[in-house]
Parts: sequence; C-alpha cells; structure tokens
Amino acid sequence: MGGFVSKAVNENMKNNQEFMVEMNRITLERQIQMQNQMRERMVALQIARAREMLNWFGTFYAIAGVGMLTGFRHTRKPGVLVPLLPLTFIFGYQVDMAYGNKLLRIKHEAENIIKFESELLDLPMNLPTLSTIDMARQVQHDKLLMHSAEPPLYY
Repeated sequence: MGGFVSKAVNENMKNNQEFMVEMNRITLERQIQMQNQMRERMVALQIARAREMLNWFGTFYAIAGVGMLTGFRHTRKPGVLVPLLPLTFIFGYQVDMAYGNKLLRIKHEAENIIKFESELLDLPMNLPTLSTIDMARQVQHDKLLMHSAEPPLYY
C-alpha cells in the first residue's frame, strides 16, 4: 500500500515539474518577445525622431542657403558661403539617418563590436550580485534611519 501511494506522489510530482518547466519556457518566450517588441518600438521612435529633425533642419538649411546665396550675390565675398559647408555635412547626415541605410551600418558595426570587441561591453565592476544588491539596500536603509528626524513607516 505504501508503494502505491509513493508511486502516485512521485508521478504527480513529475507531472508538476514538467508543468513548471513548460510554464517557465512559455514565460521566458513571452519576455523575449516583449523585449523585442519594445526594442522595435524604440528603433521606430529613433527613425521617426530623425525624420522629424530632418524636416526642421531641412527647412533651416534651405532658408540659410538662400540667405547666404543672396548675401554672396550682393557682397561678392566668398566668406558668406563658408557656413554652407558644415551645414551641408549635417544635412547629409540627417538625410542618411532618416531615409538612408545609416541604421543598417550602425547595426553591422554593433554586431562587429559584439563579436570582436566584447570586452568593451563589460559593466564596470561586473554584473551586480544578490549580495551587492542586498548590501546597497542595507546601506540605504541605514542612511534613511540615521538622517531621518522621524522613524520611517516601514522596517
């Protein structure tokens, strides 16, 4: 009789472990999917921001360019056109970022950094551990107790 009960308990425990493993797998897949969707939204925001900036800067560039050309026509001094050179580079950068393949080149460079220069990605003092987090929480708690005129509402 004891063998029958322990067999049922072991089988139930095994089924429960399989269920837990499956739930953990599903949870992890959902987290990965959520993080990827958040990343995609952030990249879309970056592209949209670049395009919006291009609209404003393009307008400024056109007005400044017309003003400089008009100034050159009246004064015949080439120094009036000098600011047009850096503005042209900035405008080209914005066009490349908004409608070109700049983001693809940035992505490829990031992949090269990950593959060949991964030491640049290490966090200072490595990853935080549970003990360092707990220590920092305790220090923060102690500071709160020492600098407070009234005792905190929580302990």
